[in-house]
This record gives sequence, C-alpha cells and structure tokens, in this order.
Amino acid sequence: MALQYTVLKLLPKNALSRAVGALCRLPGPRPVVQASMRAFAKAVNVDMSEAEFPLEHYPTFTEFFTRRLKAGARPITPGDTLPVSPVDGTVGMCGRIEQGTLVQAKGRTYTLAELVGGPTAKLDAEVFEGGTFVTIYLAPYNYHRIHTPLGGQIQGYCNVPGNLWPVNAVGVENVDKLFCVNERLTTYIESPAGACAVVKVGATNVGRIRALYADVVTNAKMTREVQRVRFERPVEVAKGGEIAMFEMGSTVVLLFQKAFELGEKITLGTPIKLGEPLGKVA
Repeated sequence: MALQYTVLKLLPKNALSRAVGALCRLPGPRPVVQASMRAFAKAVNVDMSEAEFPLEHYPTFTEFFTRRLKAGARPITPGDTLPVSPVDGTVGMCGRIEQGTLVQAKGRTYTLAELVGGPTAKLDAEVFEGGTFVTIYLAPYNYHRIHTPLGGQIQGYCNVPGNLWPVNAVGVENVDKLFCVNERLTTYIESPAGACAVVKVGATNVGRIRALYADVVTNAKMTREVQRVRFERPVEVAKGGEIAMFEMGSTVVLLFQKAFELGEKITLGTPIKLGEPLGKVA
C-alpha cells in the first residue's frame, strides 16, 4: 500500500482523470465499446440485473457508469425525519460532529470547515456542530447516482476545486485530510429534520461530478476558483430524489444538523444501499 501511495504522488492525477473521463465519453466503435464494458462489468462484478437497461443499450462508458436502476429497485424508507442512505456503497467513518472535527480513519481527522470550504465555510460548519456525519464509499461496481437522504429544499451548493487522490483504503489511510484536499461539491438541503449537506468527493479517474439540480460539472477544466451559490428560489426535492452523479466511484460525506442514533448496520465496512435507513432522529 505504501508503494501505491508513492506512485500516486508522482502521477498528474487531475489531468489523468480528465483524460480518462474524456475517453469514457467517446462513443467509439460500438462492438469494441460493448466488449470493453462487458469485460469491466465481469471483472468488478457489476449487477446488471438491477440496471434500467441491458448493457448493450449504453453507447459509452460514461452512460454505462451513470446508469439508472430499474423502477422500484431501491425502495426509500419512509419518514420525513428519518434519513436514508443516498447511495449504494460501503459505510466508512461516522458519528457525532464534535468541536468541528470529523474522523477520516484511525489516527486521522479533519475539520468540517475545511471539508465544506468556500467563503462561508466557518458559518456553514457551525450549523452542523453537534450533529451527525456518515461517510459512504462507492466502489466501481456500485450504482453511481446520488440521491437525497431527506426531502426538503436545496438551498444551494459549493464547488471547491482540488486534487484527485483515490478515496479507497490507499488514500484514506495515507493522505492527510483527504476529503478536504480532493475536489468536492456540497449540496445544502433544508429538511424537516433540520439542515443537511451531501458532500460529494472527487477521486482519481472520477471524470466528473455532475449536479442534476443546476448546471454544475466538476473537473471540467483547470481552475482553482471556489464557486459558492445560494439559490434565490430553493429547489424542491423529494426524499430519495436524484441530485447528482459520479462518473465513476467515489465517496459522499453526509452532514446532519441534528444528532441521531445511528442504526446497528451503520458501522465501518458495512455495505448499504440507497433508501436504507441510517438511524433515527434523537
């Protein structure tokens, strides 16, 4: 793992990720693209039985990666104040937000203000002090669309450019403040259970993060400019509604204003699916 980290330090990760993303969006000769997608799906064990369409329907890798699920494949647990997982993935670190600090991995922490970033980072962080955070990692075989953990109104977003370290075990265990140095797009939601934020963290070979409620695409060009937008008219969104997509696997960090009791299943390394409950409001 140390050798992998050393090699990754030397790679131009952002440029490489843009190049991979561009290649994934190319249609190419259909038989070649389909053969490649079929090989990838087999290699990482993608469950195509849950996809909206068969593999042959998708003309590019990007459309295959961002495929929707069949209707009803992920029932959303009801309850206006009961948060659910917004993605399919594996639970990472989670718990109470105390003194503005979150846990990345054993022996590594980061601050909430650094995570959300932008011109109002300190104020945004204060909103979630004493609340709950949950980290979920999406592997390449997972469903890559991101939904809302609670219904309500999208108040705005903050896009912070950054690096694109991998967010798997190599990155989490070796890169200090990984989720704060990587590119990220935070969506702010006001819900019946209080404020909620969905922080989507970019990663190596994640071509882009694309928002579905506004014209926002990350890593589309070389820029260091932070974009912080607050909507004049908040966007209504139902619980479990789509809000973004990863064009490959990555990580989301969920922030909740209120503390709630995490479910028994919400522990490090446990698989979770979109719509499954994260716990209950205290």
